[in-house]
Amino acid sequence: MLDYIRANRREVIAAVVLLVLLSLYLGTHPRGASTYVMTIWANQCLILGLAAIAQFFAVVVRGIDLSVGAVIALTNTLASHLLDGSAGAIGFGVLAVLAAGALCGLLNGLIIVFGRIQPIVVTLATASIFVGGALMLRPTPGGAVNYDLADAITLDIAGIPTALIISGLLIFAFWLPFRRTGLGLGLYALGSSEQAAFQSGINTRLVRIAAFTLAGLFGGAAGLYYSFVTTTGDAGIAANFTLNSIAAVVLGGVLLRGGVGSLIGALAGAFILKTIASLMFFSGIPSLAQPLFEGLILAAAIAIGGADVLRTRNRLEVFGR
Repeated sequence: MLDYIRANRREVIAAVVLLVLLSLYLGTHPRGASTYVMTIWANQCLILGLAAIAQFFAVVVRGIDLSVGAVIALTNTLASHLLDGSAGAIGFGVLAVLAAGALCGLLNGLIIVFGRIQPIVVTLATASIFVGGALMLRPTPGGAVNYDLADAITLDIAGIPTALIISGLLIFAFWLPFRRTGLGLGLYALGSSEQAAFQSGINTRLVRIAAFTLAGLFGGAAGLYYSFVTTTGDAGIAANFTLNSIAAVVLGGVLLRGGVGSLIGALAGAFILKTIASLMFFSGIPSLAQPLFEGLILAAAIAIGGADVLRTRNRLEVFGR
């Protein structure tokens, strides 16, 4: 147990911080830890959590994706056109939305790898393209999403918010098996040292493209889930999600220099950020002061990470134990 905590101290610290903040939030909320309160909280957290996962896949390979919010906006507006009608049409719409997100990420990866351009530059440019596409699909907020499906995805099962069940599936059914695969290890190898990864026989180009494709896929998933929560499409949501996704991965212990961190940490960071916002609202702090406090928290997290106060072993060393 102690070895696990040492090897995953960033994620453990993020989880402890989240539990403390959640306890404070539920203690200040007038309705306490009711299913209704937990469901709304979990839904808001999962939207940002999916955006943070998207950002994580870019950051872990020493990149940064400034198009995350734009992909969410594009897929959200696309979903507002496709997620209504017959069951078959809705099923096709869900797949089309996720595929659109993955294609956006694939485009980013191909330009970065074969154009040999820094990710921050490429994604800044593609973000404008994706937002333009979103505005063409939805010049003004609107559209419709099937209410029965939206309720099934965003409410609860036996008192447990569906968003928390989805989060658990992401961790146990996707991440824990994935991180042990060749691609999962390749992401960390590339983020730790591209030269060493290349000399070890890893196809660094393919791994980088895959990382940004996964970023796009999870950006599409965030846009899809946002559609279920709001049941509308809105092209104006891009900026907030991009900045908050970066803040979330930092709070979750993912180093911006790459090679260190995990999907669990990114998800926990997103939950922390949203819980802080909710806590400030019910604590009586003016809403205009919220960005100030969030900025201070982010600055503190970066400072701690930069000082190696939470220093962690290289992920490849952890897996090799």
